Amino acid sequence: MTWFLGLGIAGVVLLSLSLIFDGVVEGLLDGALGSGLDGWLSLPVVAGFLAMTGFGGAIAHGAFGLGAVAATGGGAVLGAGTGWLTYRFSHALMRDQTAVTPTGEDLIGTSGKVVTAIPADGFGEVLLRLAGQPVKFAARSAVPVARGAEVWVEAVPSPTSVLVRPVTHDSSFV
Repeated sequence: MTWFLGLGIAGVVLLSLSLIFDGVVEGLLDGALGSGLDGWLSLPVVAGFLAMTGFGGAIAHGAFGLGAVAATGGGAVLGAGTGWLTYRFSHALMRDQTAVTPTGEDLIGTSGKVVTAIPADGFGEVLLRLAGQPVKFAARSAVPVARGAEVWVEAVPSPTSVLVRPVTHDSSFV
C-alpha cells in the first residue's frame, strides 16, 4: 500500500510542479513520438494518471483487499480515465474563444466628453468608452475645446492619444 500512496503523492507533486512552472518542462516532450501524442504527454495528464493510479490502487488494496497486481490494474484503469478527463478538460479550455479584443481603431467615430480643456496647440483629456468601459485619453484638436464639451474622435495616432473635433449642434433641423 505504501508504494501506491507514494505513486499518488508523486502524481500530486508533479501536478503542482506543472502548475508552478507552466509549460517549461513540457517543452522536453514536444514532438515526442511524432505529433500523435500531442496533449496526451502533457504534465497535467501524466500527473493525473499517476496520482489516480496510485490512490486508486491504494483504495483497491486497502478497501477491497485485492492483491498488488489486481490493485495495480484497477488503479491503472482509474488513472487512464482520469488522464482522459484531464486531456478533454484542458483541450476544451484551450479551444475557449473570447470576445475580440478592442483596439484604438474602434474609437474612431465615437463621442466623448472633454475632462481637461484642449488648447489649440497642446493636449487636453477626453473620456471615451472603449468596450463599455470609461477610458481617459490625451486629446488634440485643431480648435480649442472647453471642458465638458462633446467631441467626436477622428483619428487614433497612438494607443494613448486621439484627435478630436467638437460636436456642433445645428438647431436648423429641430
